[in-house]
Amino acid sequence: MRLEPFRWWHIDQVLPIEADLFGAEQWSPAMFWNELASGHYYRVAVGEDGRVLGYAGLAGAPPDEVWVQNIAVRRDAQRRGVGRVLLEELLAEAARRGVRSMLLEVAVDNAAAQRLYATYGFEPIGVRRGYYQPSNTDALVMQRVAEPTGDGPHDHG
Repeated sequence: MRLEPFRWWHIDQVLPIEADLFGAEQWSPAMFWNELASGHYYRVAVGEDGRVLGYAGLAGAPPDEVWVQNIAVRRDAQRRGVGRVLLEELLAEAARRGVRSMLLEVAVDNAAAQRLYATYGFEPIGVRRGYYQPSNTDALVMQRVAEPTGDGPHDHG
């Protein structure tokens, strides 16, 4: 598996993953095009056969905060570390940007994703009622605050 920048030609492989995982709540092609046009940080995980295994993205205004836009892994590639690798890439990019706070929303019934995020220091900070439509599923908002590096303007060691 390798990570590479998410480009327009990946959209055709991402849409079936999106449909399978999120059904009626899937992102449209236009939403992906908009994310790419906005210059948000996106990566795809590509298998040895060249197929997209998963994808993930960040958006926001560093250094204050960024949002994990999505992390999704094809069903037949789940539980093989693909999501973990994608999340680690997003964390590394946030660190490169000096981001202090990362936030995300995850469906309240997605315990596996919540456990993964908690492993990497994300903590629940709130709930968005009826966030996912049309299912009206609540979203748990989770946040990860970066450790101070000691080299900022307000750090007085």
